[in-house]
Amino acid sequence: MSPAEVGGLVILLLFVLFGLGVEVGFAMAIAGGTGFAIMVNTDAALNMMAKDIFSVFSSYGFTVIPLFVLMGQIGAVGGIARSLYESAYRFLGHVPGGLAMGTVAAATAFKAICGSSPATAATFATVAVPEMERYGYDRRLSTGTVATVGTLGVLIPPSVTLIVYGILTETSIGKLFLAGIIPGLMIAVSFALTIYGWCRLNPALGPAGERSGWGARLRSLPPIFWVAVLFLLVIGGLMTGFFTPTEAGSIGSFAVLMLTLARRDINARQFAKSLLDSLRIATMVITLIAGATIMGHFFVVTQVPMRVAEWLGSLALPPLAVMLAIVVVYLIGGSFIEDLAFMILATPIFLPVVLEMGYDPVWFGVIVSVVTMIGVVLPPVAINAFVVSGVTGTPVGTIYRGIYPHLAGMALILLVLLLFPQISLWLPAVFMP
Repeated sequence: MSPAEVGGLVILLLFVLFGLGVEVGFAMAIAGGTGFAIMVNTDAALNMMAKDIFSVFSSYGFTVIPLFVLMGQIGAVGGIARSLYESAYRFLGHVPGGLAMGTVAAATAFKAICGSSPATAATFATVAVPEMERYGYDRRLSTGTVATVGTLGVLIPPSVTLIVYGILTETSIGKLFLAGIIPGLMIAVSFALTIYGWCRLNPALGPAGERSGWGARLRSLPPIFWVAVLFLLVIGGLMTGFFTPTEAGSIGSFAVLMLTLARRDINARQFAKSLLDSLRIATMVITLIAGATIMGHFFVVTQVPMRVAEWLGSLALPPLAVMLAIVVVYLIGGSFIEDLAFMILATPIFLPVVLEMGYDPVWFGVIVSVVTMIGVVLPPVAINAFVVSGVTGTPVGTIYRGIYPHLAGMALILLVLLLFPQISLWLPAVFMP
């Protein structure tokens, strides 16, 4: 069989394994190993799989993943999100839809220490939804907002998605973190504007709450200050080269732990839970990377990425049209496979195409992250919607109706970033030329 035929059969096998319920990382390893055995031989395939799995799980560079996950998990169980939400409520609670906008503001600040999208969604489902319900907010608005703002962790540093992309593509994680800041803030603003417009059209969705005095507002600010200090410590040290990514993750985790201990917001049971959750999430991500590494070696043998690049180049389409096609593939794939897993699977295929067109890999990392953000709340595999449903007991259909208005703003920001790459690349060019 030709390499193209083998590639097609392996991709078909991959989707059969997905349909049978095999975990994505294991499915990629099985499919990639099988394809490699067909192209070379069985002994070479088994040897390649053993080496890839060992090299991934023993790699010092991948320790950055559990450390940044741990940083976010400690912050999630340690009450930092609750304090940030309280501060946002003091400033915005009296505006129609203000509690929901306060949730956006608090989640944006919380993303400075938490790179996990489901963790943020679960945290604010616990903190914000009961408060919004107490003030008569419609469940569509409250749960849809919480599910959507959780996606900010995909783009605003320290983002696990950007870390994994950087590792896969050998792109500077510091530059990726800087590149994600402005687009992340743009999307957060789009969330707030969507909420404001929705509540202006239907005030019953988000009634105004009590107006807080300036004394209460000022007293609520210290948590924001400490989160800003942590963000500048971790991202600033990484940006200046004072820390490696792994050192930044370890220092950030330690600093968040010290902050929660000083505030007496964490106990031994909560700390143990954050460790176990971090271990579970990190193991899942690293298993995905191991499976993708095996699949990547199969792609090298068949030269599938290069053939895809040649085929797209032969179509003589404008670069923007090619990028839109790639975005559609990511959205469709992420609708049926967990979005981080599909990103790991698809990026090695499409990155050569993007580089061939002259685009910057840092910019492409931001585009992939924004597409992943949309995929996290796009049916049918909208993980954040299921997380919020599990925490609040709200039907998933109700949450979807609260998510849909935000998708238009996210799609608009994605189009702007596609048309104007310099928006993403400005901060890296200034601070890490």
